[in-house]
Amino acid sequence: MQSVSQSPTEPAFVQNPYPFYARARASGDLVFWEEFNMPCATTHKAVHAFLRDKRFGRECPAELSAKPPLHLSDFYALESHSMLELEAPRHTRLRSLVLRAFTSRRIKELAPEIEHLCHSLIDAFPEDAPFDLLPSYCTPLPVVIICRLLGVPEEMAPELLKWSNDMVSLYQARRTPEIEQTANAAARDFAAFMRSYVDKRRQSPADDLISELIAAEEDGAKLSTDELIATCILLLNAGHEATVHTLGNGVKTLLSHGGLVADSQTVEEILRYDPPLHMFTRYAYEDVTLFEHSFKRGDQIALLLASSGRDSAQWDTADKFDPARNVSTNHAFGGGAHFCVGAPLARLELLIALQTLHARCPNLRSAAPSEYANLYHFHGLKTLMVST
Repeated sequence: MQSVSQSPTEPAFVQNPYPFYARARASGDLVFWEEFNMPCATTHKAVHAFLRDKRFGRECPAELSAKPPLHLSDFYALESHSMLELEAPRHTRLRSLVLRAFTSRRIKELAPEIEHLCHSLIDAFPEDAPFDLLPSYCTPLPVVIICRLLGVPEEMAPELLKWSNDMVSLYQARRTPEIEQTANAAARDFAAFMRSYVDKRRQSPADDLISELIAAEEDGAKLSTDELIATCILLLNAGHEATVHTLGNGVKTLLSHGGLVADSQTVEEILRYDPPLHMFTRYAYEDVTLFEHSFKRGDQIALLLASSGRDSAQWDTADKFDPARNVSTNHAFGGGAHFCVGAPLARLELLIALQTLHARCPNLRSAAPSEYANLYHFHGLKTLMVST
């Protein structure tokens, strides 16, 4: 396995990580990324294999798990109940209960509400001056929708968004002691708010996802209060983070390739071409040799989802954006047991948001060069200045 070196916070990489991914893929299915001190799967074939291999998972083996530092105790108290960080059998139980409430029927029924919100946001666009599409459209859309779906007061969206951004910052390569302190405080405050709101819903159920999660039961096993709080926070965090980045990245890409035109195929191509999440890690659960590398129990591997999407062995002209491309295996939402439960909602939001924006603003154009923010292993814009 060849070693590669690339700072994930280096400005040129932040703006365009794809040349590095190309060099990494040229070095093999697996490379050792020195800055992360772990092997990385670079190709579509390798990423696909690791996502579906049950000998690898998100949860650190118990005998290797270290006690979290005291200054991050609130953050990791939440993580210990998060479906994203667990494996079977607990992950299976939590995911099954969530899916009983997070149904395809409920998601499809949101379509008119999503479209109405898109129109309301567009109605507020300034007419005579350039403006930033991120806070005007890309950010509020998924946050408001997930608030409505869960039944959380919509006026809380700005506070929830701040807590969410502060928590998610802990996963980024730019992590500092100050970011850690802020993330822990956000986790504590977010959990306290959700606990009080869950208590209200236990007493007064409503037609919302929190009430359905409280009622959801399978084989006599319900979500505990801690599990319910962690699940709601996960849905709020994941429910906006990926969609905000994908919508911003997608509009930027479309405007630089002839203008806004969108259908389901275009959405899949956007997710392949410039996805919101570039890296996802796994632990080995047994000694195993894959792609000519021997893993020991507890070894970590990083799956480079964005590199997978640009693999020319999977797609012709992989570095070219082609809205007509048939993207049959998209790793933007992960795969296997941890495939994103919110993927159907994200896809629906992206499709409606792009179609409505095109219908209402057919002459939308870039008003200034866009820069990506220093968020790795996420990938999203800092600003998206446009004119109508």
